[in-house]
Amino acid sequence: MRFLLPLALLLTACVPTLSSAPTTWPFRAAFSDLGVAWVSGGRACVARAPSFERSCPALPGAVDVAWAQGDAWAAVPERGLAVTLDRAPRTVNVGRVVALSASRAYREDGSAVDYDGRAAPGVRGAPQAALTSLQGEDFVLLGGQVVRVPGAATGQGPASYLALGPGGVTGTAQPQVQTPGGTYRLTGQALVRLDAAGQVRAQVPHGAGRIGTVGALVVTVSPDGQLRLFDASLQPWPAPR
Repeated sequence: MRFLLPLALLLTACVPTLSSAPTTWPFRAAFSDLGVAWVSGGRACVARAPSFERSCPALPGAVDVAWAQGDAWAAVPERGLAVTLDRAPRTVNVGRVVALSASRAYREDGSAVDYDGRAAPGVRGAPQAALTSLQGEDFVLLGGQVVRVPGAATGQGPASYLALGPGGVTGTAQPQVQTPGGTYRLTGQALVRLDAAGQVRAQVPHGAGRIGTVGALVVTVSPDGQLRLFDASLQPWPAPR
């Protein structure tokens, strides 16, 4: 009965109409010390540490996920909502949301609201992705350029992804995460660990996916929802259930 309240609002359109469904559903993921959340093919899931057991509630056409206020959230633009994926059910009216960060939901016109439903600074145009830095600043990917909210271009681009690092958020050509111990990158064929000079220090075979850190672990998720966990040297941890 975990999702009784949100689903009462959502079930009126369990499947988005063909006219409003994305041509290609986004594949995105969000990582925190609490776990990993991801969305693929319109389906949103969350796996909390340390068990990393998956929970994939029925939602009509989710397009993004984020961690905020201790909860994993999913964006459901057809209902104009952001909803929590587990724990206590919460629902926020956000409008035609296209991207989520740890601090706010961005609508298709670039305007934004926070997770209490209050207006927040945004940008002009529909963000392709959004990410909150460790310093609490929001960045979005807008037309392939990295923009610091509320609208100052960083000069980074063209980029396909936003990547988190100790110094902030950067634009990258491939999914990656930067840590004090090195940079971890998914190339499409391998997961590699790079040192500060950009030299490969370790690698393991790996297909397409998204990557982040959950505590001391390097965590990847594939489009089909497969989770893989590694330590800092890319030694695999036991496979999650």
